[in-house]
Amino acid sequence: MFARTERLLLRPSWPEDSDQLYGAVADEAIVRNLALAPWPYRFEDAAIFAAREHPLHFPNFLLLQRTDGAPRLVGSCGIHNRDGEAELGYWIGRPYWGLGYATEAARAVVGVAEALGHQRLVSGHFIDNPASGRVLRKLGFRHTGKCEQRHSKARGHVATCALYEMSLDGNNAEVPAMPRFTEATMREHFDRLQAA
Repeated sequence: MFARTERLLLRPSWPEDSDQLYGAVADEAIVRNLALAPWPYRFEDAAIFAAREHPLHFPNFLLLQRTDGAPRLVGSCGIHNRDGEAELGYWIGRPYWGLGYATEAARAVVGVAEALGHQRLVSGHFIDNPASGRVLRKLGFRHTGKCEQRHSKARGHVATCALYEMSLDGNNAEVPAMPRFTEATMREHFDRLQAA
């Protein structure tokens, strides 16, 4: 699955992305804001991430800056299954902070989630990373007013995470639960994406 924005190509990761991925994400200021990435982040971690296959309705994308030459890896954005809910997550490499890439990429991934039939997305950010909260609000996520203690593998302990949600039917007043997919409905969603 692929997507394009004005400045980015979003595509799945491949094993040959390991070098570039490692160079972009092996930064403690990035990794400490991710729940599952370890610190120190090793090349082996990048190789495992780059080779991982993702379920069709929970895609993950590398974000590549479209240039006249070789594309540059900007970050990653995707949807994963967290306790039965579709959760949006992303990270941006330090040289690209503050340039709007997180919002641009996440907006495209929200569109992919909608096309896949997700009716609701959740997300969150550690409270010492307010920039991520600003991105979520720009996308139309609303803060639930709740926080949870979430483990950060890189920090080695739990940290407070602010929780957000978004209805993909345009009604953020009442957010429905995510639909349960069957193989038949997933094939229909995939066929619609292919036709688009």
